[in-house]
Amino acid sequence: MKITKIILGLGLVMATGCGVKAQDKATAPSKAEITAKANELLAKMSLEEKVGQMTQVTLDVIGKGDDRFSSFEPFALDKELVKKAVSEYHVGSFLNTANNRALPKEKWYEVIKEIQDINKAETNLGIPIIYGVDMIHGATYTAGATMFPQQIGQAASRNPELVQRGAEITAYETRASGIPWNFSPVLDLGMDPRFSRMWESFGEDPYLASVLGVAMIDGYEGKDNNIGHPEHIASTLKHFLGYHAVTSGKDRTPSYIPQDALREYHLPPFKAAVEAGAHTIMVNSGIINGVPVHANYDLLTSLLKEELGFEGLVVTDWADIENLHRRDRVAASDREAIKMAINAGIDMSMVPYQYEVFVDNLLDLVKSGEVKESRIDDAVRRILKVKLALNLFETPITHYKNYPKFGSKEFEQAAYTTAAESITLLKNEENILPLEKNVKVLVTGPNANSMRTLNGAWTYSWQGEKTPEFAESYNTILEAVQKKIGAENVIFEPGVSYVEGGKYYEDEKVNFEQAISAAKNVDYIILAVGENTYTEKPGDLNDLYLSDHQTELAKALAKTGTPVILVLNEGRPRIISKFEREMNVIVQTYLPGNFGGDALADILFGDVNPSGKLPYNYPRYPNALIPYIHKPSEEQAKAEGVYNYEADYNPQFFFGDGLSYTTFEYSDLKLDKSQISTTGSVTVEVKVTNTGKRAGKEVVELYTSDLYASQSTPDVKRLRRFEKISLEPGETKTVSFILNAKDLAYFTPKGASMVEPGDFEVMVNKLKTNLEVTN
Repeated sequence: MKITKIILGLGLVMATGCGVKAQDKATAPSKAEITAKANELLAKMSLEEKVGQMTQVTLDVIGKGDDRFSSFEPFALDKELVKKAVSEYHVGSFLNTANNRALPKEKWYEVIKEIQDINKAETNLGIPIIYGVDMIHGATYTAGATMFPQQIGQAASRNPELVQRGAEITAYETRASGIPWNFSPVLDLGMDPRFSRMWESFGEDPYLASVLGVAMIDGYEGKDNNIGHPEHIASTLKHFLGYHAVTSGKDRTPSYIPQDALREYHLPPFKAAVEAGAHTIMVNSGIINGVPVHANYDLLTSLLKEELGFEGLVVTDWADIENLHRRDRVAASDREAIKMAINAGIDMSMVPYQYEVFVDNLLDLVKSGEVKESRIDDAVRRILKVKLALNLFETPITHYKNYPKFGSKEFEQAAYTTAAESITLLKNEENILPLEKNVKVLVTGPNANSMRTLNGAWTYSWQGEKTPEFAESYNTILEAVQKKIGAENVIFEPGVSYVEGGKYYEDEKVNFEQAISAAKNVDYIILAVGENTYTEKPGDLNDLYLSDHQTELAKALAKTGTPVILVLNEGRPRIISKFEREMNVIVQTYLPGNFGGDALADILFGDVNPSGKLPYNYPRYPNALIPYIHKPSEEQAKAEGVYNYEADYNPQFFFGDGLSYTTFEYSDLKLDKSQISTTGSVTVEVKVTNTGKRAGKEVVELYTSDLYASQSTPDVKRLRRFEKISLEPGETKTVSFILNAKDLAYFTPKGASMVEPGDFEVMVNKLKTNLEVTN
């Protein structure tokens, strides 16, 4: 391993370029050294230079051309526009790709290097630019990079090691693109299946999101948060706070979240991530309790910066300061919106277009005394500290030639493994799966032959519509099945297809009758249904049921009498109760990435034993969206007497569901003590045995239930610990968890945490035991 030493004024950085498995031996500068250097720079800066550092501009503003086809003028920077931005307005950050299209790593290097070079030549202090991109399931805006399952699938894997490994690879390939700042991970809870960004989350449980969020940050930043290392990047926690908890189910619409819910459910993943050392955070675009979060001092300053002690950079989401004026109408002008946001605690504005409006107005606000220069200094200090921690002053851009493992087979294997461990078997009547490899099958449905739907949005382009141009070398579900059992044993008829160029929900019948006819002449039907790609506002929906055409196709295929294997390829759980009973097998793939087709085929035909677990409740009906974390009144039994107050809690599938091709038996659930104090802890042990005939992986999940609480209705049950284990046939393992009394706390209506004496139930699988908490 060749190691190059680079001596810095702030410390020693070792650039390996050898792959993410290499030990990170870099000596990062201390926080005190970084702060001292930031203060030294700050003292030299004019007000204009400070305000410029707080400004972030999208790449299209300073460029021209189009990278779509060779006959078009290729994208290039407009040097005069770059000079204007960095010299006249002192812009400190750029983001996004050009023309909503992934770029080759070589092109990224060319573009960002030119920006850095112009910036250095045109500015007095030469403070480097910080470049940021949404690389959310791999280096998603770089051609040839490795695409992992989206976060919802990674949550289904229940494997923090795989999540961390995927983030390490993403960091490596993002740095190979010359980019040091990634707008990931999403720590919002995916509690509402109507929401268009549910699939960007780790699901509906705050503990699961906390564990996997920290694993992802450790992968991006390194466990020591040395983001100056050339294989690490700065992570961004999204979207602080409560972004997914919208009342309407639609993106960027108001939420009403009381203090107890905000702190008990939405805050824990962010708190864990702040404690893990994440360097930046992005703000919720929506409104909570009538106040836009971008103008909420209580959340951005009092809670985040003061109570949680977050020392990093707070950046807006896209155009969200101007939205205070133009959309939310809490500010009468752009100037007033800027005043509100900066005073609330925003450090950097993702403008992203009319940066002159932001800079000129903020300068005027400071000069008039409406925004204190001390607030500007605090913001700029935070920005400089991130730039210093990233080692941008010594290495403004990393070079793709130093990243030989970019797009390697090693990285692709990691993406495949994550996809294979995420795919979740939900139904398997008469053990139809795994299939023999000598069968004849019909592959049908709108998701059967699409790389776009396997990946989802934020893949090569914002809405994912450009994926086919970049992912031709990978296998769709159809192609993977053909390669597995031979094309001669596979009939393909789409039956239903998405409308080319249409909205994500628009589909149409294509060879519908031919698909039904073909179904009568095969052993099994593999029906791949779900959604086309979407995110944010374009992904809003009005009907949670699977589309009418897909529903009709499923029913018609079932009537042929040939067993149907339903493959769900979707970002959120589209309701299938109109035909679920007629499906013999149901497999949830989520959005598994470029290797999802291969992983699914290996599961269908028995080369891989499925081990994914649902990270949310899968609803049965549109008006039955009760999450797994819910109150006793939401599933109460039928009342006696004249009045019936029975609650209908009946998800199609439950959080944690997921079948295997083997069987597991749980036994001997034990606590090392039956009673603990409100500051104590208990060790929980359980034995798990593989009672089947093949090796398998099992997720052991520990839940607790507070039987009675005095100041707030307790949840029916909550996930407290989990571990994924591998077992050979006949093998038994003892799994041990340490549970702290503080894990059993709840929040009062005023937002105070309380560990209350009383009785708790401890549950693992179907086993239960009691624990008493005493004063």
